[in-house]
Amino acid sequence: MNIALWILAGAMTLAFLAAGFMKAFRPIAEVKKMPWAQPMSDAQIRAIGAAEILGALGLVIPQATGISTWLTPLAAICLAILMAGAAATHVRLKDPRSAAVTTRVLMAVLIVIAAGRILGLLGLF
Repeated sequence: MNIALWILAGAMTLAFLAAGFMKAFRPIAEVKKMPWAQPMSDAQIRAIGAAEILGALGLVIPQATGISTWLTPLAAICLAILMAGAAATHVRLKDPRSAAVTTRVLMAVLIVIAAGRILGLLGLF
């Protein structure tokens, strides 16, 4: 189970680092070309990018160091909430259906990571 959680967390970390760096550091004019970004302010886009980067780091660093391991499920839950908002945004904007489905899949994987790490903290596996 622990190996599966590491694989899922590693994949989510890579995905969220890529998405976060794009939102946080790509020229805002390029980001604004995407349908989901058009109704958002520059600050909102940058904040989402920063949240994704911090969340991605929170998925692996606490577990890897053994320091404050409770932060890993917290990061997964926070990213899942962020993905719920992203799914709602894609649906509201009638963005391609695949975008809304992708965010829901990411949300489900993050919930699995959170649940697995919480069970690990409780000593139930």
